[in-house]
Amino acid sequence: MATSFSGSMRGGRGRKFKSEINVVPYIDVMLVLLVIFMVAAPLTNPTVINLPTAANTTQPPTEFIQVSLKPDNIASIGITTAAGSNNAVDSMPDRAALLAKLRELHASNPELAVMISADKDLKYDEVIQIISQAKKIGIARVALATK
Repeated sequence: MATSFSGSMRGGRGRKFKSEINVVPYIDVMLVLLVIFMVAAPLTNPTVINLPTAANTTQPPTEFIQVSLKPDNIASIGITTAAGSNNAVDSMPDRAALLAKLRELHASNPELAVMISADKDLKYDEVIQIISQAKKIGIARVALATK
């Protein structure tokens, strides 16, 4: 009794293909992309800001109201003349007193511009708040002092 094994053992049917997706190559590609992005991410520095440059004014004012802001919440205000002297420099422990003195100086000298000199360690928001309050008082010319 010889039996022939030329077909499959399942009763002579042909082979069935599996209808499953092989996801291993996709996982390999995703891991390679993940490594590339992890290596490339520290190379980009999003904190670098290219600030615009501004030209100097043609004629700086000879007299102006000088507001000096320090990081320890101490501010001073006074009128600076062409000779470089400060008249009536007052040291203010809080911003409300500074704004009251600024109102007073602007009322007595409405033509003077305001020059704000702030310490570089001071928060940017505090400088912007002083500029905003000066504009609300009615001061048309507000400038920032730089080195």
